[in-house]
Amino acid sequence: MLEYGKKVWKDGEISDWQSGGNLSLLTHTLHYGVGAFEGIRAYQRARGETAIFRLREHIDRLFDSCHLVLMKPVVTREQVVQGCVDVLRENKMAQAYLRPIALIADGAMGVYAPKNPVATYIAAWKWGTYLGPEALEKGIRCMVSSFSRHHINVAFAKGKLVGQYINSVMAKQEAKLAGFDEAILTDVHGYVSEGSGENIFIVKGGKLITPPLAASILAGITRDTVMTLAREEGLVVTEQFITRDELHLADEVFLTGTAAEITPVREINHRAIGSGQMGPITRALQTRYFDVVKGTDDSHPEWLTRV
Repeated sequence: MLEYGKKVWKDGEISDWQSGGNLSLLTHTLHYGVGAFEGIRAYQRARGETAIFRLREHIDRLFDSCHLVLMKPVVTREQVVQGCVDVLRENKMAQAYLRPIALIADGAMGVYAPKNPVATYIAAWKWGTYLGPEALEKGIRCMVSSFSRHHINVAFAKGKLVGQYINSVMAKQEAKLAGFDEAILTDVHGYVSEGSGENIFIVKGGKLITPPLAASILAGITRDTVMTLAREEGLVVTEQFITRDELHLADEVFLTGTAAEITPVREINHRAIGSGQMGPITRALQTRYFDVVKGTDDSHPEWLTRV
């Protein structure tokens, strides 16, 4: 059961969940899947202050996703940025997961409803370790899914869009029913894309490798963060296509995402990855990442919006 904030934001106004967070049954997005959303974490850092991590980048991506599907929010980027801060303050939450979402509201039905209004909401809830309480230390077990990521001519891979996540839901269900923690999806050509809700990295010979943005992947903000931190640590970071057998033969594998943070993968398709536990490069990057987002590392103040 989610422990969610009782105040929500809609198009510039704060209201109670019961009055402002309820939607019509005929909300267009509910039927046809055209909507855009983000997931953002606010952390209470070591000195006690609350900071939202890379808020501006998330809201820029929200508006980019809207642009891809011809949605035009009635609010500005700056209003949504401030809305995220306001939701935390109104709910008195020192740390939380924020969910801005832009929806096509009710009005006309049918797949073409160009005059339906676009409504933008922000909700917040408390969310711990996304992939389980022991995942960040012990790592998780993954399987390569039978589902493929959408071809780039079929869907907008760079959009964080509501309807596209059916693909992720099916892959995740398949993995869980088979006894695994998470799914890894390939593209239609068989190259590794990402997890059901995370980007993926492998370590081989001391080098950090991740699929390129030209692949069918979301341009992850945590992905970008990890690549930046890795280069600062002196690691060679390469973007290249990865085959399934390269996953099995990697020295280390980890997943990244706002919800998943940096989660090591200890096994894929019943094959241990490296030593079968978190590797040294994964550990070093995870430690640095957490020190930036909720510790005392102030090397990237541009990534933190203080509440």
